[in-house]
Amino acid sequence: MRLRQIALVAKDLEPVTKALSDVFGVNVAYRDPGVGIFGLVNAVMPVGGDFLEVVQPVTADASAGRYLKRRGGDAGYMLIFQAPNALEHRKRLEARGVRMIAKHETPQYTFTHFHPGDFDGVLTSIDTQGDGSSWRERMGEWPPAGKDWKQHLSSPDTLGIVGATVQARDPKAAAERWGELLQTPCDGTVLSFDGANVTFVPPVDADGTGIVGIAIAVKDPSAVLARAKDHGVPVDGNSVRISGTAFTPVKG
Repeated sequence: MRLRQIALVAKDLEPVTKALSDVFGVNVAYRDPGVGIFGLVNAVMPVGGDFLEVVQPVTADASAGRYLKRRGGDAGYMLIFQAPNALEHRKRLEARGVRMIAKHETPQYTFTHFHPGDFDGVLTSIDTQGDGSSWRERMGEWPPAGKDWKQHLSSPDTLGIVGATVQARDPKAAAERWGELLQTPCDGTVLSFDGANVTFVPPVDADGTGIVGIAIAVKDPSAVLARAKDHGVPVDGNSVRISGTAFTPVKG
């Protein structure tokens, strides 16, 4: 299984996409009209062969709007994992009582969105592209990013997503549970996926759940931090604050 895409939720997505572009040199490749069914508009940005997505609720009943209120503002929202066998994972997790809130199944693309209440406040999806055989291809096709995303690649200095941080009231127990649910190795509070880790930490805000950090592999982390300062994007130590989330550039 591979961490292929991370979504942020924002009251206004345009300032967030601008900050990501200014700091990491990423570009909007696709705005998916299909997310309208969830009361959203979005922007998908390639990060090497991975993706950042920013969603904005535009209807009163959008669940993302309720999530914004719960988290107290812009925040990390969703982890999307690419696997060769999304349907098998769906059947297995449903049998364990994990709640499914959306699904899609075609020869081109299959996904299952699982309830954030069963994943420590993180909307979680397991997806398969095509027949699943290409899941390890770093630049493999990815329908959520549209057909032309390779024409909008990030700066060559920005290499990919290599980690996410999730807060939980019991980080070790959360990591162990996720390891079982996603069938991936767990070492203490760190889950290892193909090319990326998910790390669990104690609460950093009043809500105590959800994505609070993202690690991006870059050629020169100091240059990223300098760009953030030049553009007035908050910097705290070795991280940049965008959409309520700590983005850490790491040497790739």
